[in-house]
Amino acid sequence: MQIEANSGEKMISVLLADDHDILRQGLRLLFKAQPDMRVVGEARTGGEAIAQARALRPAIVVLDISMAQMDGLTACKHIRRELPQTQVLILTMHEREEYFLQALRVGAAGYLVKKAAPAELSSAVRAVAQGEMYLYPGLARALVRAYLAPHHAQAGESPRGQTLPNALQVLTPREIEVLTLVAEGKTNQEIATLLVLSIKTVQAHRANVMEKLGLQDITHLVRFAIHHGLIDPEP
Repeated sequence: MQIEANSGEKMISVLLADDHDILRQGLRLLFKAQPDMRVVGEARTGGEAIAQARALRPAIVVLDISMAQMDGLTACKHIRRELPQTQVLILTMHEREEYFLQALRVGAAGYLVKKAAPAELSSAVRAVAQGEMYLYPGLARALVRAYLAPHHAQAGESPRGQTLPNALQVLTPREIEVLTLVAEGKTNQEIATLLVLSIKTVQAHRANVMEKLGLQDITHLVRFAIHHGLIDPEP
């Protein structure tokens, strides 16, 4: 659900789901201070999160993992299955890779730990609302380690089976830069700032990279970048 702001711009509707009342209050104040965001509901359990999402159809659900009655990962799975237009951003204390990977498997579009700065949470919400995936720094490499298995792709090949040099030759130098930064977990806004480009230009380069290389999602993109030596799989 998108809400019309006074300025005519679309606001991001957010549902907060966390069993700690104090934390929810803090998050509500944080989002209230953002001109493009509005909290439309709150939930204390996974079941409540599902019910509220059904009723309110928010653009984003900011969802904790550890909650009573039903954990956040199960709730995320139900929300994504029933409401494909609603994106889920996991906000949790858990930094272990297993939780992160499980969150992606059940459809979460972002994963952030609670020790992150408030500004980072706002950026994560905006990125997810724009259809991007937001990964807490360092977790992109965890994703790669999980998917760099022999049955997914042979080392030294792209998804189309090209050799390393041929695979990279189809990209322009700027596209390689964008590919590298996306694989490192940078958002479109961060890439635009780093490369002194507009967000639309970054989005166009990103789309071209995905199309030229036949990449379906961020998982394949990051794996491709590591196979080709653009980023290091180790933190």
